[in-house]
Amino acid sequence: MNERDGIGVEIYRNDELVAEIFRDDTEKTRTIRVFKDSISLEQMEEFIQIFKKEIPWDFINYDNLK
Repeated sequence: MNERDGIGVEIYRNDELVAEIFRDDTEKTRTIRVFKDSISLEQMEEFIQIFKKEIPWDFINYDNLK
C-alpha cells in the first residue's frame, strides 16, 4: 500500500524513467527520486522546471476541506 498523498511528475528519457519529483500534501514536502546513477545539473534544473510548470506549488490543506 502506498502511503503517499500528493501529486508529481515522472521524467522519462528514451522510454526510461530517470526521475520523479513529488509534492506530498500530507508531509508538506517536495522530493526528487532519481533512477539513474548520474544526472547532469542542467537536466535536473530542466526536470525541476517541468515540475514547477505542471504541478501547483501550494500544498493541499486537508484541515480546510472538512
